[in-house]
Amino acid sequence: MFAIPMIIFGVFHFMGADNMAEMVPIPGGVFWIYFTGLALIAAGVSIIIRKKDRLACFLLAVMLLIFAFALHFPGTLDGDQNSTTAFLKDIALAGGALAYGSMAARD
Repeated sequence: MFAIPMIIFGVFHFMGADNMAEMVPIPGGVFWIYFTGLALIAAGVSIIIRKKDRLACFLLAVMLLIFAFALHFPGTLDGDQNSTTAFLKDIALAGGALAYGSMAARD
């Protein structure tokens, strides 16, 4: 149940790359959208097939925390409710990835 949304989020990165690229705070916007989309899909698949899932969960958590603080936290500080929701979602998902990786993953 945790892996399927990661795969869907990854697919969404490929479907909406041009729109998402505007949010990327570093050069190479569309490249980073595709890269993170592929990483989300890879993490989801790794968890489903239970191969290298501990590493995938750790890397997924790091990526989600980067998303939370680099993309959503500034808006959270400004009081934007959508940014706050996205920030909390990414923090929660990162916590879930770390919990799965530390308790259920096989590697």
